[in-house]
Amino acid sequence: MKLSLGGAELVAELIQASHLSTLERLPWLLAELGPKAGFHDVLIYLADLQQEALHLLAPPETTAPQPTELRIEGTLAGKAFQHVQTLAKLGAGGRPDWWWVPMLDGTERLGVIRVSATEITERTPDDLRCLASTLALLVVSMRGHSDRYAELVRTRPMSVTAEMQWNLMPAMSFANDQVVIAAALEPAYDISGDAFDYGLTGDTLHLEILDAMGHDASAGLTASLTIAACRSNRHQGKGLLPTVKAVEEALLEEFGSEPRFATAILADLDIPTGKLTWVNCGHHPPVVIRGGRWVTTLECQPSHPLGLELGLPLVACSEQLEPGDLVLLYTDGITEARNRYGQEFGLARFADFVIRSAMDGLPVQETLRRLIRSILKYHDQQLQDDATVLLVEWHGSSHRRLQM
Repeated sequence: MKLSLGGAELVAELIQASHLSTLERLPWLLAELGPKAGFHDVLIYLADLQQEALHLLAPPETTAPQPTELRIEGTLAGKAFQHVQTLAKLGAGGRPDWWWVPMLDGTERLGVIRVSATEITERTPDDLRCLASTLALLVVSMRGHSDRYAELVRTRPMSVTAEMQWNLMPAMSFANDQVVIAAALEPAYDISGDAFDYGLTGDTLHLEILDAMGHDASAGLTASLTIAACRSNRHQGKGLLPTVKAVEEALLEEFGSEPRFATAILADLDIPTGKLTWVNCGHHPPVVIRGGRWVTTLECQPSHPLGLELGLPLVACSEQLEPGDLVLLYTDGITEARNRYGQEFGLARFADFVIRSAMDGLPVQETLRRLIRSILKYHDQQLQDDATVLLVEWHGSSHRRLQM
């Protein structure tokens, strides 16, 4: 990526100025520094938690009034967000009035920026993408200590349990040149027992999805303890089976007098070879989609749910993935919740939705956003159970363009 001198200087000045700044001050920094590089009226729009709309991080008062909310469906800004593309709003003579540029932290879609340029050169697109990437990094570095960020990306109050779990789980997407991860979880503001986790150790990708007993704060505590115990043992270098045993011991030690349990899938993916190894603790088996069709359900002798100490054997099973395979891990809220007519969304409908979206060439993050929208619509926007999906796409030696 070749940057103009002005673009490189702008990035350097933003980073330097950000050390003693806050999230709320970013629009002021852009108003002050942007014109030096030929960029004007730079606006930051952040996606809300459910990725339904883009919300304006308030600019300086001197900026002309702008919409504070843009829907992701049906707007040019939303299209740039959905498809991870830089799109121009053309004016007279076909010259861009401004651009909408996605903001990405890795492959996590944070929102978009809107920006105008004094002059347009062959380096302008690279400058725009670099500016958006820099702002994404700054937003991520500042959001952890900014209550304003939480206020902006939430459209209604969040339960205490949901607050706890969202702060425990990793980003909703991750990618490198061989694997892509995307997750979705509803009801976003009132989750209680579902959770997911992932982490890398060298060439091994660790995966976890779980559904804790109940729909209250105790379920949230069970899920949080399960994830924390899993991470603690992974960080000590323990393998898959010892980690599962240690997680159960942690749950028994904490909740022994009042047993609390969680169904779960814990898995390791050897990224260079595509070998997937997993343990099923009373959970729905994963699904593999290959070549645009549902190939198999990954059956494995299940053990008991974590925390029940029923003495069932722990069995680790393996599957060799092929380049381009999609692995779906999910909880029963995805497939078993019923609509007003008593009909389940169902595993077949779930898999078919993912297949059709993949054939349309959508990024996996957008596939899951649309999947959740479809499930909520099917259930009249009211889920009676947590619904979580963790999608893993393994590329092998092939590489798919993931960014702008």
